Amino acid sequence: MNRGTAWYRFIRGTVKHVILRLLGGMRTLNSSHEPAEGALIVAPVHLSFIDPPLVGCAMRRAITFMAKEELFRPFLLGPLIRSLGAFPVRRGAGDTEAIRLAIKLLQEGRAVLMFPEGTRGDGKTLGALTPGIAMLAKRTGARVLPLGVVGTQQVLPRGASKPRRSPMTVVFGETFTYAEVCGGEGDKNARNKFNEELERRLLALSAEGGLALRTEPRTPPQTEAAAPEPATET
Repeated sequence: MNRGTAWYRFIRGTVKHVILRLLGGMRTLNSSHEPAEGALIVAPVHLSFIDPPLVGCAMRRAITFMAKEELFRPFLLGPLIRSLGAFPVRRGAGDTEAIRLAIKLLQEGRAVLMFPEGTRGDGKTLGALTPGIAMLAKRTGARVLPLGVVGTQQVLPRGASKPRRSPMTVVFGETFTYAEVCGGEGDKNARNKFNEELERRLLALSAEGGLALRTEPRTPPQTEAAAPEPATET
């Protein structure tokens, strides 16, 4: 199992045992569903800026984050997240460089975190899923690990400037592949079916953790040329 560099483990331990405890503590459910090896797309519900470090601490293996390029500009934050393996993606455009890097990492058997919604939710609604995860899952054959995230919408909800204490939970789902869900169906129907299955699992995992989310009306799927959505956004 790849647990990351010494620096990664140090930062992960500090966040897990100091920062997250101060914010209310973390628990995990069904963590045995996390594969120890192999290409893995980590696909959590997105409720807060706290989600990426929370998921990183919940996972036993090291994960790489796809993050919006604006987060790499601040003097301290940019070098820090880059040192932990994050890489930038331009949102709203076909960022072929980010796509190629994500594919390369998955082909190397790494774990890459991407938020299916692409943006933080309001803690009440699961946003419409973007096509990025379906595209990468199809191209690489990587397993997809859906995660329910509960409590971060209380700690640091969208629009809040200061955190509050609240217990947080990460619920691990069973992994699946694009081929297992879509079989030989046509491309458009297959992407829709994949996203419907991922959405169903995310809703169920959130409910298992104690958060009942509604769903947004679906929008027509984008083309595969669109950039995958980043792991962290505004």
